[in-house]
Amino acid sequence: MFGRIAHRYDLANRVLSCGIDIYWRIRLVSAVRDTHPKDVLDLATGSGDVAFALARGLSPGVCILGVDFCAPMLVEAEAKRALIKGSGARVEFKQGDALALPLPDGGFDAVTIAFGLRNMADRPKCLSEIRRVLRPGGRLFVLEFSQPWRPVRPFYSFHLRHVVPRLAGLLTGDRGAYEYLGDSIGGFPGRAGLSAEILGAGFASVTSFGMTMGIVALHEAQR
Repeated sequence: MFGRIAHRYDLANRVLSCGIDIYWRIRLVSAVRDTHPKDVLDLATGSGDVAFALARGLSPGVCILGVDFCAPMLVEAEAKRALIKGSGARVEFKQGDALALPLPDGGFDAVTIAFGLRNMADRPKCLSEIRRVLRPGGRLFVLEFSQPWRPVRPFYSFHLRHVVPRLAGLLTGDRGAYEYLGDSIGGFPGRAGLSAEILGAGFASVTSFGMTMGIVALHEAQR
C-alpha cells in the first residue's frame, strides 16, 4: 500500500495536514537535539522527511540511519539527498523489518519513529526491538497520531472518514490507502495507553505531550 502512494506521499502529507506536519517534526527534532545524540535511528523513515530534518537540526558529526520496510519509499528518500547538502550530519538508508531489525544490540543513542508505530503488526515486538538497539540510557521518541480532545472528536472522525479519503484519492489516486489511515488512527491508543505499552516493553520512564488539540502526541522514553 505504501509502495503505491510513495510518489505522492509527501504532497498528500502537506495538503492533508495543512502543513502542520512541518511543525510536528520541528518539535520532534528539538526534543532529540536536547539529548545530544551521536547515533540516531529513524525507524519507519518512509520518504526520509524526519531523517533529513534531524540532519538539519542536530550537531555536525551525528550519524543518522533511516530504516523502512518499503523499498519504493526508500527510493523517494534517496532522491532527497540534495536537501542535506552542507549539513554536518551523515544520513544513510537501509531496508529492514522493524519487528526484526538487521542491527546490532545497543548501537544507537536515540530512536525516532514518526507516524509509523501504529502500522506495526506487533507493537510490543517493535518496541522490544527498539529497546534492544538502544544503548543504556538511550531515548525513544514516538511522534504519532493520538486521540484528540473530546469536543473535537466528532468533527475529527468525520474529517478522517469522509474528507481525507476523498482528497487523498485525488492527490495520490489511491483512496483505499487513506481509508486505512482513518481506521488505524481510530484504533490507536491515546497518550496514557501508549505510555503503558512503552513501559510494558521495558523502558524505564516515559513522558508525553499533545499537540494540535491532541490530534498528535510526542512520547519520549528512556531505556
